[in-house]
Amino acid sequence: MNVTIRKIGNSEGVILPKELLERHNLSTGDTLVLIEDGDELRLRRSADDPEEFERKMKIARERMKKYEVAYRVLAK
Repeated sequence: MNVTIRKIGNSEGVILPKELLERHNLSTGDTLVLIEDGDELRLRRSADDPEEFERKMKIARERMKKYEVAYRVLAK
């Protein structure tokens, strides 16, 4: 997907298409992290986002329950 850097007041920014925001459940005021990786730029939801944190915790709980026996063996 191509986006254009635009002048926004005294700054410059990128406008994200509404469909992209809806698909990733993002809205005005959400915080994103910009990651520079060589010549690539990536945006990721901030870890400070409570909904994203809860989503990740749910995944962690599911995996801990699924592999409970293996974790107990490894902990010995």
